[in-house]
Amino acid sequence: MMTLERLRADHAHALLAFERENREYFARSIPDRGDLYFVEFAARHRALLAEQDAGACQFHVVMDDRGELVGRVNLVDVEEGAAELGYRIGERAAGRGMATAAVEEVCRLAATAYRLSALTAVTTLDNPASMAVLGRNGFTAVGDVRIGERPGRRYQRRLVAMR
Repeated sequence: MMTLERLRADHAHALLAFERENREYFARSIPDRGDLYFVEFAARHRALLAEQDAGACQFHVVMDDRGELVGRVNLVDVEEGAAELGYRIGERAAGRGMATAAVEEVCRLAATAYRLSALTAVTTLDNPASMAVLGRNGFTAVGDVRIGERPGRRYQRRLVAMR
């Protein structure tokens, strides 16, 4: 069981701990955020909240059934009814369907609460778990990309608001 919570100021401590705990795990399949990310985390967190308040992005944390932060799922570059989806689930929660459920829920929110009509996402080719999550959630591969130095794939999904 998981729940999504819209990012808030009081998530900062738990989110920083999550990112530190999973840094090496994430770096296996996506480019590392670098040391500066952690040094400037507080200012970055405030900036993300300001972006969210302006409607340019929608950030969420993924909470497990014990109320622990185990991931994040975000909609960035919200513009003209579309956004880019990004997500990461920590190592301790991986392989339990958490990413699939979190992406499913944010797609629902994107269509209903945020009134978006399309999402895109990218993942590296050496991350088959992420490609599977996107496939299970109705995303279709639409082209190849580079993510840092790694080859990747771009995905797209049309959204329909359910009444």
